[in-house]
Amino acid sequence: MTPEADAGKVVVRRRIQATREELFDAWTDPEGMREWMCPGDVVSAEVQMDVRVGGALLILMRSPTELHEHRGEFTVIDRPSKLAFTWISKSTDFVPALVTVEFITVTATESELILTHEGILKKEVRDRYQNGWGQIASRLEQSLRGAGR
Repeated sequence: MTPEADAGKVVVRRRIQATREELFDAWTDPEGMREWMCPGDVVSAEVQMDVRVGGALLILMRSPTELHEHRGEFTVIDRPSKLAFTWISKSTDFVPALVTVEFITVTATESELILTHEGILKKEVRDRYQNGWGQIASRLEQSLRGAGR
């Protein structure tokens, strides 16, 4: 187990062929997010967001057998470098966690996405989120490539 996992954290790093502005905009576009916010056996996602500090976030992920509801509130909106929001769901026992997504320029056409999900108390839940956020980052990258990149 990594020290980050010991601290109740999940960290996903991914270099993506996109500017940080494009990545930030993708994370604040509920229509586009429905395409790529589908980890594991999730077949569809409904996303509602009020993109402002204090604004609400609702993500409903539907799998063949379950509806996974995630709620939160935006705590940081700093375009194009950082976005943060609380994360409350059944899988985290409705205890608020914090998701921070940072966008760092690597080259004129490539950026690094760093997603940190803090406050996940149970190891088995951290493992699921590590895998899920990794899949979400991959789907985001595929979505951006499909948009003519």
